[in-house]
Amino acid sequence: MKKNQILDLVKILESHDISEIEISHWGQKIRITKNLSGNTPNVVHVKDTSAMNKLPHFVEVAGIAEEHKPAPNEENGGGTEIKSPIVGTYYQAPAPDAEPYVRVGDHISIGQPLCIIEAMKIMNVIESEVAGKLVKILATNAQAVEYNQTLFIIDPAG
Repeated sequence: MKKNQILDLVKILESHDISEIEISHWGQKIRITKNLSGNTPNVVHVKDTSAMNKLPHFVEVAGIAEEHKPAPNEENGGGTEIKSPIVGTYYQAPAPDAEPYVRVGDHISIGQPLCIIEAMKIMNVIESEVAGKLVKILATNAQAVEYNQTLFIIDPAG
């Protein structure tokens, strides 16, 4: 990771109410934490994990996760929207001849698979972040979906 990229991360920490940032990128991992007694961030470590791990790269930002949890949508009767985390192709079942993961009216539990989104030949299983009754499926099988597009409406009271 380049010095200016690390400095950008430090600026994010300073300008937001965030206490820690951890980034994994191209086999390197960096964690920056804010000193509890002051606002000066500390770089904890940079670790090369390229030989150990060839998994997708994720960015975790501590302290703002609550802002990104599904929120009730008043337009849909107070149901919670489950949105696509990536751009790709939506599939309702694990195989063309298999039963769909979920149907309207099903009771959904946290962590239950809802669909697959294929992106760059990688099948990403999308799991529910809320429990409740599935009210609507807004995506069409084998069709492209956009980032942050609403896929499902789940009624947590159901």
